[in-house]
Amino acid sequence: MNNENNTIHGIDVDLICNFFLNTERQGPGSPEATLKALSFIDNLTDQSLIADLGCGTGGQTMNLAQHTPGHITGIDFFPGFIDRFNTNAGKLNLQDRVKGIVGSMGNLHFREEELDLIWCEGAIYNIGFERGLNEWRKYLKTGGYIAVSESAWFTAERPAEIHNFWMEAYSEIDTIPNKVAQIQKAGYIPVATFILPETCWTEHYFAPLAKAREIFIHQHAGNKTVEELIKFQHYEEELYSKYKEFYGYVFFIAKKIEQ
Repeated sequence: MNNENNTIHGIDVDLICNFFLNTERQGPGSPEATLKALSFIDNLTDQSLIADLGCGTGGQTMNLAQHTPGHITGIDFFPGFIDRFNTNAGKLNLQDRVKGIVGSMGNLHFREEELDLIWCEGAIYNIGFERGLNEWRKYLKTGGYIAVSESAWFTAERPAEIHNFWMEAYSEIDTIPNKVAQIQKAGYIPVATFILPETCWTEHYFAPLAKAREIFIHQHAGNKTVEELIKFQHYEEELYSKYKEFYGYVFFIAKKIEQ
């Protein structure tokens, strides 16, 4: 998660981030989806350098680290996430090759062609899909990979209610073929694309959110902004249940080529 605006849907971003400290993942996904995406990536070694951008508390990062060699740097703008990230790395004895730092995905400090893999689950929307693809490319070695999960339409047309919701939330949402075309235009070879299964939303995102809400409501009893946040989350779940055949998260894996 990496949003440097002060609000999301009119709600203070620090409040939202504090809420998500109580969750392992900050968006739809699962260990199985992470490892499926990783299965399309080869040539990683003990010397490989990997960046997880918008890493949040590092749920997917720790999963990556346990199944691939190399050194991983997690980057997120919210210090609370990074504190939790580094604590989690320590608990798993990964601290020698997994480190979280506070930073901006729109202002990275890696050297050009330093990275073997850029990972970003559910966070590229914070700077925009096309911008991320184009700006991050220079940090990848030729032949290096980028793997991102991103919201996408499954159909060319959809009901007005869900269309309008996403246009307000993230106007760059597009169909899968159009996203793949953007990847090619940015100088990558598309390697694999797959839709995250429904369980990535229901079991690994919405269910943990329900538990986190219990904690947060207890901590912030009577807080109207917290009530608005909870109300929005319920609406988001209702929309997904109603319109899940029209949209979802999609993993895109691609490889940098010479241009």
